[in-house]
Amino acid sequence: MQNAVRSEVLVVGAGPVGLTLANALAHHGVTATVVDSRHEPRTQSRANNLYARPQELLAAVGLRDLLADGAHRVSSAQFVMNGRSIDTVGFDDASLPYPAVLYSSQAVMERTMRDALTGRGRPVEGGVTLVGLEQDATGVDAELETADGHRYTHRARYVVGTDGANSAVRRAVRIELEVEDFPRRATRQIDARLSWRRPTTRDTMWFFVYENGFAGVLPIEGDCHRLFFVEDDEGMPEREPTVEEMQDRAREVTGDPTVTLTDPIWASHTRFRHGVASAHAVGRVFLAGDAGHLNLPIGGQGMNAGMQDAVTLAWRLAMTLAGRAAPAVLASYATERHGEHRRLGRQEVSGFRRLMYRSGLQDKVLDVAAAAVPEIGKRLLGAEELQQLAVAYPDSPLSVDHRPRRPGRRVAAGHRAPDSRVVRDDRTTTLFEQIYNPDGLTWGWALLAFEGPGDDRAELAAAVEAVTLRHPWVRARLVRNRPDGPAAPDEVPVLWDLDGQAHSAYGTARSATLVLVRPDGHVGLLAPADRGDALLTYCGAIDPTHDRRPAELAHAGAHS
Repeated sequence: MQNAVRSEVLVVGAGPVGLTLANALAHHGVTATVVDSRHEPRTQSRANNLYARPQELLAAVGLRDLLADGAHRVSSAQFVMNGRSIDTVGFDDASLPYPAVLYSSQAVMERTMRDALTGRGRPVEGGVTLVGLEQDATGVDAELETADGHRYTHRARYVVGTDGANSAVRRAVRIELEVEDFPRRATRQIDARLSWRRPTTRDTMWFFVYENGFAGVLPIEGDCHRLFFVEDDEGMPEREPTVEEMQDRAREVTGDPTVTLTDPIWASHTRFRHGVASAHAVGRVFLAGDAGHLNLPIGGQGMNAGMQDAVTLAWRLAMTLAGRAAPAVLASYATERHGEHRRLGRQEVSGFRRLMYRSGLQDKVLDVAAAAVPEIGKRLLGAEELQQLAVAYPDSPLSVDHRPRRPGRRVAAGHRAPDSRVVRDDRTTTLFEQIYNPDGLTWGWALLAFEGPGDDRAELAAAVEAVTLRHPWVRARLVRNRPDGPAAPDEVPVLWDLDGQAHSAYGTARSATLVLVRPDGHVGLLAPADRGDALLTYCGAIDPTHDRRPAELAHAGAHS
């Protein structure tokens, strides 16, 4: 006899990724249980930054503003090479809703998201560890153990391991994590109050490139800064650094003898390891965050990538549990994110080797290039990659493009759907406001029907009416760049784009185009206006059921 289902999703691990997933599931109305071996939130700083693309996804599930309230907004990075200022990189792209990088600390983020989860009536169950898993066609039996040694079985429809690099979930389903070590390099870092002769404003971070090393000064929680040094480990003690050691090293690297560190709250000594799990799912068990990818710490990509895991898995689970998704929808999570983590891993390893295993000759070349190459800081930082705006899934089974091939297209299937200002009902809004949670359906897909310059409005309207009638989880918006013309189909909002900014962002100014956007803001399908049949075929493959009314669907996906 099967055990009774206690929750729809069991989340193992209450770090930033697990808490993001649990809050995202709650946002979608999914009953989730979160367990963690720790009784209390983490007090160490560890991860501390949120980039542009993760902020967009966190905003979609109601978390971004909560986290921003306890963070500093960093809008620039200053680069110094061998004591000489070489470049300033600005995080000020006006096309982004959240261009500034948010800096606080992992401890602050965990407390904030735990409080949010408790406010939803779903507190973390602390002092609980996973000791075994068994799954069948309808669910997963997780054997859990409390701090006092009591064992019990928790049955859930799905289990997600967000329990870090030593994941018990990953081991339970026998997924391998091959780890590569990087010799002769180590990092020391400290979080403390800082005074020096450079500005201590909270909107700037500093990076120092020097022989055999790379260092950074970053604003974190409260009035503290983080100082880190990644360098040759020769003579470096195998222990946490002292305040005096870090202060002396900071004076040497920055060339500022006034650097003073006081009131330290955390210090660490770490060597570099990297690895990607052999898979991100087995049956009804999934991995997210460090459970599936051990990131190199340079650039702070790990937590940000894990949060993308969480948000993009949450809508798939919600749509599946609502009975509106074919198995391929949930299966595509492992395909997409496993591929992305492998791509990110290659990028991290390549960048780390290039930056941290430089020869003396390469240092000299870099020093000369710094004076001659414009925006060298942006190249060193890899700004677009760092902000995770380039994450795309062109090879995903959910990515389909029916347009004629044309080089240099701005948006393709699998890409992030860009934002743009538009007007709806005489009020300025943005495409993001229309794409995410359309009409209150948290896992709804948004169909942007872009009008073109030709006489194709009738075909566009027919495609919109056909798909929204049959698939009520598709919420359409007609994007118009001409003030004249017939009325829009019934109950389809019109987004006015008379200056063509939205059309330009999507590359749809030449012809009427159907753009179907997934709940995580990635483009699923692109098709010409006369390919309404392709849109229907695609949506039928996503959701082979057509028997539920819009009111029932809205209730299933309503905010909790």
